[in-house]
Amino acid sequence: MKRLLWLAVFTTQFAVAQKLKKADKVILTNLQTHIGYLADDKLEGRRAGTAGEKLAYEYISSEFAKAGLTPKGDNGNFIQEFEVNEGKQVNPSSHLIINGFDLDVDKEYFPFIFSPNGSVEAAPSISLRESGTVWFWDLKEKLEENKNNPHFDLTDAIKAKVSDVAAKGATALIIYNTSSITDGLKFEPKAKPELLKIPVLYVTAEIKKKYLYDETATQDIKLKVDIGDKTRLGHNVIGYVDNGATNTIIVGAHYDHLGYGEDHNSLFTGTTLQIHNGADDNASGTAALIEMSKLLKASKFKNNNYLFISFSGEELGLFGSKYFTEHPTINLSNANYMINMDMVGRLSDSTHGLTIGGYGTSPVWGQLLTEKDKFFTIKFDSSGSGPSDHTSFYRKDIPVLFFFTGVHGDYHKPSDDANKINYNGELQIVKFVYNVVDVANKKGKLPFAKTREAVSMGKSSFKVTLGIMPDYTYSGSGVRVDGVSEGKVAQKVGIKAGDVILQLGDIKFTDVQSYMSALGKFTKGEATKVKVKRGNEELVFDIVF
Repeated sequence: MKRLLWLAVFTTQFAVAQKLKKADKVILTNLQTHIGYLADDKLEGRRAGTAGEKLAYEYISSEFAKAGLTPKGDNGNFIQEFEVNEGKQVNPSSHLIINGFDLDVDKEYFPFIFSPNGSVEAAPSISLRESGTVWFWDLKEKLEENKNNPHFDLTDAIKAKVSDVAAKGATALIIYNTSSITDGLKFEPKAKPELLKIPVLYVTAEIKKKYLYDETATQDIKLKVDIGDKTRLGHNVIGYVDNGATNTIIVGAHYDHLGYGEDHNSLFTGTTLQIHNGADDNASGTAALIEMSKLLKASKFKNNNYLFISFSGEELGLFGSKYFTEHPTINLSNANYMINMDMVGRLSDSTHGLTIGGYGTSPVWGQLLTEKDKFFTIKFDSSGSGPSDHTSFYRKDIPVLFFFTGVHGDYHKPSDDANKINYNGELQIVKFVYNVVDVANKKGKLPFAKTREAVSMGKSSFKVTLGIMPDYTYSGSGVRVDGVSEGKVAQKVGIKAGDVILQLGDIKFTDVQSYMSALGKFTKGEATKVKVKRGNEELVFDIVF
């Protein structure tokens, strides 16, 4: 029979009797203080790379220092800095000057994302299309002839036009639209297309009317396209307890949230920008992490060292945890296991439901944990992967446990505030996790086991799957494989972690979003080909969904 966690039973007696020891009251007050600060409006949602994130990591660093942790970030500090790639931006050196008038980028013109960088000076005429100079193109005719064509793709039409005029000797193409049909064109910073052969820019109808009204006149054109990477810096907070042991237990929780929803990951449907305070997601886990650091630093559990990591960039695709596992500040071969706490602040008072993920990542977990608990209604999920930071450690063959009290109506909305946290419930979770560490301490280094991939939360619109986990931090073209599911299509044909998927059938894609769109066009039982890049080699696999 599986062993009961004795401390969970012990704390249940106090919870039921509505009594708390003095030490429990201290933890409870601290949880309220931590979450109250981290979920305050002045932190503006703790978006990675912002001033609010800085306030948050300074607070967490201060708490780690108070707990007596040793800094284990970069250069003897608590902080580990990493880069977040946001896509592309038009750099300040870009310009378009028409007859001496320097246009404002975004307001009066923009280069297309598929335009190569380059400079051109020329004296063209709109009506004369001569080799070795700038050409112009009005979208009016193309839009009007396709206004009732549901399959018409304007971007594809532009790319085809660019290829055509480049072959005829154009050095750049300036596009405008004098029709009454809205074209919806704009600079797309997140797109990752193949670059075309010549610079391509769009000017507004107002600029056409103001400066290019005489199509027979010679124009003085000076242009430069300079498109570069747009990045910001995120910051992990890392503290260490060195017990002189061989192995180290890693305890983590992400502290970043959505800011004002600028990264388009909010579920808020309103039109006014609002701060997303993220009290449960994941100020709750961060607060629990801080209290766990104090408890384990003061504990008698000396069989392991302890590494406490508060991650940033989780909301963007596990940026912080993935960066740490690729740039660890300890020897990861000595990592015993990793505990992740994400959204542990909304325990239901009626059901006491607690999900523990990663149950299958070590056979030891089955010896220590049981669903039969007098306080929590425990649901186990065997998978070591999922939409949180433990996944990054599971990918490194490290056993994990993931603690989670469930999604609720305030998830990824401005209404996820501190006054909705179940602080008493979170206290019980902190004590439960502490007891897991206590019991596991006696087991030595835990063996690792691979598990199935996590089933995505929510309803999937796809009839098929390749069985890969995309690397959301990858900034190149295509979809890099971060993990491969056992027994699924990708694993069967030999696709490996690190491969970059470029094409499904005839459909090419440049990022995860376009990959998902491509996947949705296939049905179960359908045969096709998958093109991948492995190092410098391109491989093609025959698959059947």
